[in-house]
Amino acid sequence: MKLKFDPSLQYQQDAVSAVVGAFEGQPFVQTGAMAFQSLQIGGLFQTELGLGNLLNIGDEQILANVRAVQEANEIEKVIALNGREFSVEMETGTGKTYVYLRTIFELNKTYGFKKFIIVVPSVAIREGVLKSIEVTKEHFHTLYDNAPFDHFVYDSKRLGKVRQFATSNQIQIMVINIQSFQKDVADKDLSEMTEDELKKLNVINRENDRMSGRRPIEFIQAASPVVIIDEPQSVDTTEKSRRAIGNLNPMATLRYSATHRNPYNLLYKLDPIKAYDLRLVKRIEVASVRSDDNFNDAYVKLLKTDNKTGIKAQIEIHREGATGPKAAKLWVKQGDDLYVKSDERDAYRDGYIVQNIDCTPGSEYIEFNQGRFLELGQEVGGLGEDIMKAQVYETVEQHLKKERALKGKGIKVLSLFFIDRVANYRIYNEDGTTSLGKIGQWFEEAYQQLTAKPIYKGLIPFSVADVHNGYFSQDKQGHAKDTRGNTADDDDTYSLIMRDKERLLDPNVALRFIFSHSALREGWDNPNVFQICTLNETQSAERKRQEIGRGLRLPVNETGERVHDETINRLTVIANESYEDFARTLQTEFEEDFGIKFGRIEKIAFAKLVRRAADGTDVELGQDESVKIWHELVAKGYLNGAGDILEKFDPKNPHFKLEISDAFADLRAEIIDEVNRKLFKNRIVNVRDERTLKFRKEVHLSADFQALWDKIKHRTRYRVTFETAALIDRALSRIKQIEPIKAARIETTVVEVDITDAGVSADRQISSRVRDVQQVKVLPDILAFLQKETELTRHTLAEILKRSGRLGEFKINPQAFMAAAAKEISRALHDLMLEGIKYEKVAGQHWEMSRIEQDAEDGIVRYLGNLYEVQNREKSLFDAIVYESEVEKQFARDLDSNENVKLFVKLPSWFKIDTPIGTYNPDWAFVTEREEKLYFVRETKSTLDSEERRTKENQKIACGRKHFDSLGVDYAVVTSLADVAM
Repeated sequence: MKLKFDPSLQYQQDAVSAVVGAFEGQPFVQTGAMAFQSLQIGGLFQTELGLGNLLNIGDEQILANVRAVQEANEIEKVIALNGREFSVEMETGTGKTYVYLRTIFELNKTYGFKKFIIVVPSVAIREGVLKSIEVTKEHFHTLYDNAPFDHFVYDSKRLGKVRQFATSNQIQIMVINIQSFQKDVADKDLSEMTEDELKKLNVINRENDRMSGRRPIEFIQAASPVVIIDEPQSVDTTEKSRRAIGNLNPMATLRYSATHRNPYNLLYKLDPIKAYDLRLVKRIEVASVRSDDNFNDAYVKLLKTDNKTGIKAQIEIHREGATGPKAAKLWVKQGDDLYVKSDERDAYRDGYIVQNIDCTPGSEYIEFNQGRFLELGQEVGGLGEDIMKAQVYETVEQHLKKERALKGKGIKVLSLFFIDRVANYRIYNEDGTTSLGKIGQWFEEAYQQLTAKPIYKGLIPFSVADVHNGYFSQDKQGHAKDTRGNTADDDDTYSLIMRDKERLLDPNVALRFIFSHSALREGWDNPNVFQICTLNETQSAERKRQEIGRGLRLPVNETGERVHDETINRLTVIANESYEDFARTLQTEFEEDFGIKFGRIEKIAFAKLVRRAADGTDVELGQDESVKIWHELVAKGYLNGAGDILEKFDPKNPHFKLEISDAFADLRAEIIDEVNRKLFKNRIVNVRDERTLKFRKEVHLSADFQALWDKIKHRTRYRVTFETAALIDRALSRIKQIEPIKAARIETTVVEVDITDAGVSADRQISSRVRDVQQVKVLPDILAFLQKETELTRHTLAEILKRSGRLGEFKINPQAFMAAAAKEISRALHDLMLEGIKYEKVAGQHWEMSRIEQDAEDGIVRYLGNLYEVQNREKSLFDAIVYESEVEKQFARDLDSNENVKLFVKLPSWFKIDTPIGTYNPDWAFVTEREEKLYFVRETKSTLDSEERRTKENQKIACGRKHFDSLGVDYAVVTSLADVAM
């Protein structure tokens, strides 16, 4: 099986463009002999040690670029440049590694940079990066015209690769662990070091005869690489590691993580909220497995120990209260009697005096008199084992439900169990044989019970022994063992898992249930993990984000294609805690990891709202106007001074109307939706807070619905016609409006070097000067470039360029001119295609009405948080309508209550009309009757003014209108039912 990659995902393109945009104005390198002959040409320079990246633009230009990128990406603009370090934040599971690998090729294509180093914190992530390079190699060759590149892992025993890295004129990608080059002695010269000190250095920092007496690090420094740090919060955590990164002499440093500690010059941000909203990761469900209160026995659970201010332990017990016993957490020390602590509950009368507490990491325990002994996370008198057993059963059942739902769709289902003790799953007997531990036994029992049921029988054509296995590190005898996931023993485990990633996705491979220790938690995930179950006897040190991160990626089918059906893309977490506790803990982690304060609106939150400018173009409000809206919301009492959402903002109240000044009244609905989007409600949902919509078959079979469907069911095809002369005129008009293209500049800065006992510093600037780069001597083939970008003929492109009157600017800055021209020509072509589009009915092709009933039989499951309950059930196919905005919710309510509306339907997601810019799914179809029956299709928007809607949205609506015109169906855009003449 070969994984396929979609190069058109907008959010990934935006992340790549953000980094490329930071170097806007950098001239493109000329490859081949020219790169060796001249130091004047940007992109590369040559030294005695090899070829290195060369950045020609200065910090002033980079700062302007960074601020422009931040404005476009809804990031508060920096005042000053924070070094030549740039951060990209992407939520787990959204393709961070793919993005920075693609950024390498894009930087090469745009500016000619060729030397790149990927610094990783661990073996696990290194293996993941190597696997990603391997599986994307063919994809990037196709995408970037077979651009040659070489990649390798730094190995101190293969230093020849380091020399190759420096001297090669092809793209070079070195992958290196931070541990391989961070050992040095910062305040000493090599000549001053003792032999023992030299031995402590990494090989990369030692002089080497095989490297002509040079240190390997010198060849890397000569290459002036673009350094990419994967998970910087785990890489440059100390002064030593930060110094080591700087010692690589990076031209620039790009930092990629979901959880930056220091987001230097943040260029792009895809936080977990945005990832969920854009459906870029699976939705999260929680199946909470909890016991009923059992107060009969003496219950004690050891939660944690602490020795910071005396030795103590935190435990959970049952304490008497006014309404009976309740679970309570408390701290105890040696000599404490739980009979007293529980307010004299008889169950604790004998044998519960604390005798000993051990705080040793990894072996914490508490001991009571009469020999009772509890390790961290263990309990006595509770139902811990029963809960774990129930979790296993629930996981198997959730898995089989998903298998049944996906049968025939070519999507393999995987379930992942995290355990803290290998022996709980697999036991190694003295005679060399193995047997199942208690969790393994529970699994096989649950699997056999469930697969014997008629609904699941024969669903998985493999024996119980073949469908589950464990991935554990091994000791010297080949036995699985408990590890922390960061030892040498874990190397083989990581390698095995990475190699098996595609095999695990093959439906013909039996393995479906994976049991793992901590070794699997970092650096591994699989897109087809749909269930995650954490089974711990001892308290888990892992954070929930780490656990669920193993299954957040969108799944793939048997052909390697990503699946974007949100009814399928759900990750179920089987938890031994309440849904509220799970959500609260996860939300706290989001706040800690991302700096998110839920319910808090940033001042720039409305910067991306769009208006139509006087010249007819769509213009975003920008950060300054957003601040004005924010201050109005504070003044009216919807937000407090910190931006927290207050109770007055209550759009679910039918009488709510947002008070806003006339200057922004046209954006009222968009402002409400934006504030609503910042609330974290319903993003993590209880598996029980969802329901299957009830289908009303009598409505489906009614004459009104059948007549409506007969009118709208027909499929169409479109054809596009336009005159080349019109395209040329339109493109010329756009090119003339391009801002003047300026030459690239070189900035020279003079800094005084100060050498003291504290070290060498270079932070006092004496002078600086700027000059334009000499015009490029060898110009690129502009027609070939534009032809590739626009797919127009060379003759048409040449005509546009000749008549533009701006070819002189091509010589000033070729890359900037080509990029700007390609952008405007493509937009002109796009506009003409849509203006000249015509739709015609395709004989014999239509959407089958029976598909609605089939969907209902399969079960349409939706979350309660965005459902409008239909009051007049005879008017709708289902008992509830899913809405995505306040406008849609109000429209559904009006359709439901209006006596002239006889029937209405929210058109299913598969009812899609083809357009040149993607498919279009119209909103509503309904039937009215006053004097005669009328049939309508309507699109609901917050405004009727097309100038206030986004361009792409308007273009799809225009295509929809032409589609329905060809069918003779009444179609329009409305803001409310009052806009419909019925």
